[in-house]
Amino acid sequence: MLGTMALDGMGEDEVLAFAGSCAETVHDAEVGLLRAAYQWAVIHSPERLDPQDLGRPGREKARLYGGDGTPEVTEFAAAAFGARIGRTTFAAGQLMADALDLVHRGGDLWARVEAGEVRVSYARFVVKQTRDLPKDAAQYVASAVAPYADGRIPWTRFEALVEGAVAKADPKAAREKEEKAAKATFARKLRTDAYGMATFMARGPVPWIEQIAAMVKAYSAAIADTVPDLTEDERDLLALVMLLTPGADQNPDTLAEHAPTVNLYVHTYAGPDHQDGHEGINRVEGHGPVTDAWVRKTLGATCRFKIYPVIDLAGQAPVDAYEIPERHRQAVHLMTPADVFPYSSSLSRTMQVDHTTPYDRGGRSGTGNYGPMTIPHHRIKTHGGWDVKQPFPGIYLWRDPHDAYYLVDHTGTRQLKGRTDDLPLVVEIYRNLPDTRLEWDAA
Repeated sequence: MLGTMALDGMGEDEVLAFAGSCAETVHDAEVGLLRAAYQWAVIHSPERLDPQDLGRPGREKARLYGGDGTPEVTEFAAAAFGARIGRTTFAAGQLMADALDLVHRGGDLWARVEAGEVRVSYARFVVKQTRDLPKDAAQYVASAVAPYADGRIPWTRFEALVEGAVAKADPKAAREKEEKAAKATFARKLRTDAYGMATFMARGPVPWIEQIAAMVKAYSAAIADTVPDLTEDERDLLALVMLLTPGADQNPDTLAEHAPTVNLYVHTYAGPDHQDGHEGINRVEGHGPVTDAWVRKTLGATCRFKIYPVIDLAGQAPVDAYEIPERHRQAVHLMTPADVFPYSSSLSRTMQVDHTTPYDRGGRSGTGNYGPMTIPHHRIKTHGGWDVKQPFPGIYLWRDPHDAYYLVDHTGTRQLKGRTDDLPLVVEIYRNLPDTRLEWDAA
């Protein structure tokens, strides 16, 4: 196999030949995954749904993953497929949608993908950009750009080529998109970057954005003499903050007096590492890990701190009620901040808190029987044939409808390979934890 071939001793030509073989293997695997996604969608036709469940709250429905001209697929189909390939339910749904579009709306693009003449990433981009078009228009775009989807032009040029073909295929739709885009303005904080930095983005008509950029540059130049130690980029950011802070003068030290109140949740830990002289690592909720030095320099100079005691996660007394107390929700968030469905990515505080063992089946309302989940995953767990146990607080063992097992804990998701009939296998993984027994319902 390619992955086991020794590279030591190979010459230049041999290494290049090996690399080319690896690239072909990757392409073949990507095509195979698309074909599997398509067949999975075909298998999960809406005909398999129970007519008596249609319309009932939370039950599985049919949905159109792809565009016009593709068949509908059962709603929960992407969950098991995504877990098996180590991706989120959303990513698996996108893969199925792309496969359906390529087969039913991709013209000769799909045949060229299978023949190794077109890159999978290029083909998937085309069908994503044409998903809202009628079938005939989507096929026109696919045929127009197919000759260039083999990698002969760089990605940015291919994007522009597809964008132009989409507009030409349906000018009316292009105008409608322009009008829709004109309403889709925003100014908001995006997902955080690393190392204590974040990103704020504004999207609007070109004249507005150009005006904002000109104002920032002009003000940055005006304060240049007052902050000579800052780089141009640092000064531009300071200028923007000052422009957005009514009442602040050109002295940066007065910004804190006029800025609005912002609450940040900083999770910190004082343990043995600090005593040994090691730098501590803190977590700013929604922003990731930061060092003690960052907290002192960035927050310590201007922020006021309110210290909360550590919540005893294990000592939360259960309640004899279905409703979940706020203290339990806080404990669950601290113990398990992520969606506990296999390979999920959500870290939202607004997720639903599910009883792992349902309350009406004897599950208690207490830590060790909770798990945060987004609404779609909560529905899949309840009505999609999945089962889950929580052998230890914060550790979840899932079984999908096809008897594959997934272990979800604070480190992420792992699929349990091999024979899993003996479910105390989890105890072997967590040797340092007390022994336990897991019994699955026969159903």
